[in-house]
Amino acid sequence: MTPVKEIVYDESKILTLSSLEHIRLRPGMYIGRLGNGSHPSDGIYVLLKEIVDNSIDEFIMGFGKRIDIRIDNGIVNIRDFGRGIPWEKWWNVFRSSTPAQSTTMKFFNSVLV
Repeated sequence: MTPVKEIVYDESKILTLSSLEHIRLRPGMYIGRLGNGSHPSDGIYVLLKEIVDNSIDEFIMGFGKRIDIRIDNGIVNIRDFGRGIPWEKWWNVFRSSTPAQSTTMKFFNSVLV
């Protein structure tokens, strides 16, 4: 019989994640099953529903004039002409998630257009 190795559990074993890292590591906790798009409850459909719901909310509250939804070859485009995400919040999230790309002006301009 092989001896059982004792496992040490202390503060060195605890991983602290930033406010965004935990979402990136376990997105299923926030959008349900990840899936591959073959099931109606896959995460991509949950995200699409949330985007459309937010667009409808903007429209109902009078901040959007129309909602455009286009599906072409499996690609969905949604535009609500609403208030959008406040720039400062968006930029902080974007910058923390793509540090290498966000430093080039070419990439920066392509995101804004």
